[in-house]
Amino acid sequence: MLVSDLNHFLDLSDDVPAPAWRLAQHFGNIVRAATAGGERVGDRWTSALPCRRRPGHRPCRGRITIVGHQPPAPIQWRCNECADEGVISNWEDSPYDLRRRRLTAVSALNEINITDEVAAALRELMLLDPDCERLVFGMHAHPGGGAVLAANEDDLEELIGGVAAEANHESDRRRRRRLDAAFEALNTAAQTPLLNGR
Repeated sequence: MLVSDLNHFLDLSDDVPAPAWRLAQHFGNIVRAATAGGERVGDRWTSALPCRRRPGHRPCRGRITIVGHQPPAPIQWRCNECADEGVISNWEDSPYDLRRRRLTAVSALNEINITDEVAAALRELMLLDPDCERLVFGMHAHPGGGAVLAANEDDLEELIGGVAAEANHESDRRRRRRLDAAFEALNTAAQTPLLNGR
């Protein structure tokens, strides 16, 4: 079990080895996911975050299951395939803490199935506002593969705008193709009548 203090992974210097950077990103994404959906506090749920391990030099196909708690309690996480697990403490008020700071109106959400590739492209977006970031890191795993994004029409439109803006300013052709694919998937979902609102 990995017992982690998030403070040790904030403000890493430029000479830190790449594995430490990747571990810091992994922990940051777990905190984002755990704090993105306030209604899930205390519940165990399976996020769309992939496992970071490579047993037998092959990527683990598992997803990260999370139990978020109110601070100062640590966040618990576990891979649902290889059982890699840990707890993260001192996460509250970090740059990865996506808890809402004020009450907001609740509107009907529609669930949109997206591929793992689109989910990964969304997690890499740099210019998202906190509401869109909560959508992206609040995605949960779909039982048949891929991820489920729960969004109302306005939030989905804002996320599509964020993807388009970043794609338009992206100079790396490979990353731009990934962002374009994410834009197409979300735009198609926005134009399709969704029947599974909750």
